[in-house]
Amino acid sequence: MLKPDRLIIATRESQLALWQARHVQARLRALYPHCTVDLLGMTTRGDRILDRTLSKVGGKGLFVKELETALLDGRADLAVHSLKDMPVDMSPEFELCTVMERDDPRDALVSPRYGSLAEMPAGAVVGTSSLRREAQVRARYPQLQVKPLRGNVQTRLAKLDRGDYDAIVLAAAGLRRLGLTDRIRTLLAPEESLPAAGQGALGLEIRAGRDDLRAALAPLSHAQTTAEALAERAVSRRLGGSCQVPLAAYAQAAGTGLRLRALVATPDGGRLVRAERTGSIDEAETLGLAVAEELLQAGAAELLASLG
Repeated sequence: MLKPDRLIIATRESQLALWQARHVQARLRALYPHCTVDLLGMTTRGDRILDRTLSKVGGKGLFVKELETALLDGRADLAVHSLKDMPVDMSPEFELCTVMERDDPRDALVSPRYGSLAEMPAGAVVGTSSLRREAQVRARYPQLQVKPLRGNVQTRLAKLDRGDYDAIVLAAAGLRRLGLTDRIRTLLAPEESLPAAGQGALGLEIRAGRDDLRAALAPLSHAQTTAEALAERAVSRRLGGSCQVPLAAYAQAAGTGLRLRALVATPDGGRLVRAERTGSIDEAETLGLAVAEELLQAGAAELLASLG
C-alpha cells in the first residue's frame, strides 16, 4: 500500500465535530508519522439554521453537503461525520469507507433537578432535537411536555441551565467526547430510548473511486461496529429513514451473533411498531432488511404512509 504524504480532513466547526476530526487526525498521524494531516473547518447549512427542527428544514443531509463539496473539488480527502448524521442513501459520487469503533450508543438525560424521566412531574419540559427521542418519551411519559431543542451541545446545555427546560436528552457519546460526563444524570437504557442507527460511531467519507485512500483508512475500521452499523442503516434505508420519521435501530454484536432491535413511531408517541431479530454478524445487512420487513408487515407501512 502506498502511504499518504498529506491528508486533509473536512469537518464541521462545532466543538464536538472538531473533537471527532482531531481524534481521526491523531489516529492517522500515529499510523503514518511522515504524513501531514490537516483540518479544513466548515460551517454547514445545518449549523446555520437553528430556529427550526431538522425535520422541517431538510434533515441530516444539511450537515454533510458542504463537506461533500470539498471532497468533490479536491479541497479535502476525507470527511469525518457522526455516523447517525450521515444519510443512508448516499450519492454514488461518495463512499462511506470506514466505520470506527463505537462509543456509548445510548441517550443520556441531563437535568439539574431530576435523576430520571420517571421522577419528573406532569408538565415538566424535556428538550430534544430528535423526533425519535420525542416519540419514545411521549409514548412512555405522556404527562411530560416535549419541546424542540437545536444548537450544538454547549448551546443546548446553556438553554437548560438558564431554565428553558427541566431536562434535555442528548447522545451520551457526544457528552463523553467533550469531557462532559459529569452532566449526565442517567443513561437511558435501550428499552426506554432505543438509539438511532449509527449512534456513537464515527464514519469516514471519501470520494468514490479513491482506492488509495480507502486502503489508507482501512486500519481505522472496526469490524464489530461496522457490522452493527450495516444492520442498523439497512433498516433505515429500507424504511426511507430521515429526520421526518421517528425511527430507531440498534444492533449489538456478541461473538459471531448480532441482535437487532428497531422501531418506527408517530411523533406524538401514540403508536409504536417494534421488531427484533438475531442473526449472523456476517449477514448484518440481510438481518437489517429482515427486521425492516417485519416492521412493515406489523404496521409500519401504514404509519409511514400517514407521516408522508
